[in-house]
Amino acid sequence: MQTVLGSGGQIAEELTRELRRNFTDDIRLVSRNPRKVHDTDQLVPADLMDAEATDRAVAGSDIVYLTVGLPMDSDLWEARFPTMMANTIAACRKHGARLVFFDNTYMYPRTATPQMEQTPFEPVGRKATVRAQIATTLLAEMAAGTIDAVICRAPEFYGPGKTQSLTNTAVFDRIRRGKRPLVPLSARTRRSLIWTPDASHAMALIGNTPDAYGQTWHLPIAPDRLTYRDMIDTASGIVGRKIPFTTVPDWAFRIGGLVNPAIKEANELLPRYRQDNIFDSSKFTARFPNFPVTSYNDGISHLLRS
Repeated sequence: MQTVLGSGGQIAEELTRELRRNFTDDIRLVSRNPRKVHDTDQLVPADLMDAEATDRAVAGSDIVYLTVGLPMDSDLWEARFPTMMANTIAACRKHGARLVFFDNTYMYPRTATPQMEQTPFEPVGRKATVRAQIATTLLAEMAAGTIDAVICRAPEFYGPGKTQSLTNTAVFDRIRRGKRPLVPLSARTRRSLIWTPDASHAMALIGNTPDAYGQTWHLPIAPDRLTYRDMIDTASGIVGRKIPFTTVPDWAFRIGGLVNPAIKEANELLPRYRQDNIFDSSKFTARFPNFPVTSYNDGISHLLRS
């Protein structure tokens, strides 16, 4: 039995499809209101804030994927993520299940230095602090040998379906709707984006590779480090017309945050857009050289033609 905690989001749904395609048809989906991806999926409604409900959801599982996402709300993150991690670790430890944790990069330094799996955490801001806390909690359990686990870390998303990210919303979604894309802070800094289906497929592969456990893995991204100008030029070539864009300065985000809570929450992440963002996934590429990574041209083409 392979169990997905936090089913329903884009990462979890594509993970479920990949597990069924290549690894198992014995899949359990867990969330407050889970929905089947395949007819054979087992559904278990559970709130991961409830230790007993989490225990019941994990019981009988061989591999557990923790893919829970929460709205961009610092209060909510502080209140829920540490408890959900603690409950999941306790349940996996009790039932002898392996744990695959889907993580992000918020806790990394806000610099242009390439990000490696061994990069020390330097969280700035409430959301980054929470992410550092829950990753550190799991790393401590892994080091102590109390749980067989692996961390799969991804940079900012772009992708189809329900994929949510600043880049998807402000750039590609707007291009698809015929609107001028909005670039945060700078069109000239190099970015690292992951195609969400690639993230899910790679996580399924790692979860089903026994010798991958006990480590952190950066999930695979295309080797190019495109700027937003490069991405929009690529989109222009795909749609056959020059796409103009607007660069939004940080002061505009600060003013917007005074009236829009979502923009206020996003302000914590803006310093990451002032310089290059170089996410290194060479460890994964060396271990899994035949994994097909989606190129930016193919990904952007898919988004604009869907």
